[in-house]
Amino acid sequence: MESSITPNTFGLAHLWAQGDVVIRTIAVLLLLMSVASWVVIVLKTLDLRRYRAQARHVEAFWHSRDFADGLARLGDQADNPFYLLATQGREAAAHIRGLDGERTPQLHDGFDVSDWVTRALRHAIDDCVARLQSGLWILASVGSTAPFVGLFGTVWGIYHALIGIGISGSAGLDQVAGPIGEALIMTALGLAVAIPAVLGYNALVRGHKALVHRLNRFAHELHAYFVTGARVGAATADDTKVRALRTDAR
Repeated sequence: MESSITPNTFGLAHLWAQGDVVIRTIAVLLLLMSVASWVVIVLKTLDLRRYRAQARHVEAFWHSRDFADGLARLGDQADNPFYLLATQGREAAAHIRGLDGERTPQLHDGFDVSDWVTRALRHAIDDCVARLQSGLWILASVGSTAPFVGLFGTVWGIYHALIGIGISGSAGLDQVAGPIGEALIMTALGLAVAIPAVLGYNALVRGHKALVHRLNRFAHELHAYFVTGARVGAATADDTKVRALRTDAR
């Protein structure tokens, strides 16, 4: 006996046409979750590429004639974390030394220059990390809930398929395979939504960690510059030369 199941009998279109409110709601929800996750992935990837391009200007900053020229080489984009780090560190150093014209006694006068600059740089890095992590909760939520949303749709679809089979009184392969297969599509859709979200989340977190590492290294160098007037690497090289000269003198 030939099976009555044809490729056009069942599928996404048939599932949507025959599904109830719950099935349609789950399908729309999965679609919205997929769109939201892809929007976040694309936007955050573009942001990360822009930040990496800005990070390549850090070395040019240290080869500048003065601080103003260094800021110009960093780029004055409003979202440039390296530019913001340098300007906030400069303002903190000028403020604690009284170079900004503010003479009113304040509680932070008890800080020394090193502690105050460290505090300002740390706050700037924390603000940057908060901006980097904004939106990632969407990917984390989609990756963790989409499979269960799809599974709920499968369970609901199988339940109604079994009820329909019981009412019809027929349990042939063609009466069982079609409805059950349609219900399983919901699980596949849930996985199709969750997998890109999880992979995108992991890739973005890894990229953000590398960027934060560069920010911390730049902040450490800025701290040495504002406190001692020399970059960490430069100071280390000078100390090495001094020690070598002392050894030769002996």
